Amino acid sequence: MIKTLSKHGNSLALVIDQGVLDLLKVDADTPFEVTTDGRNLILSPLNDRKGRRRFKAALADVNRKHGRLLKRLAG
Repeated sequence: MIKTLSKHGNSLALVIDQGVLDLLKVDADTPFEVTTDGRNLILSPLNDRKGRRRFKAALADVNRKHGRLLKRLAG
């Protein structure tokens, strides 16, 4: 499957087909770990509860530390 990036505000987005989402058992609320090996982008769904808790804690920490700046950048 070949995909292209779509413009989404000041960012680019990758649209994932529903069949792939169903196969991975993920939805719009599933957090993903985004990594790279220097050449490839690697998206790994965090399906486990521990991973989701870690993700939510990290997100809350970023929002607490940088929330005002992120809102200014988004505006």
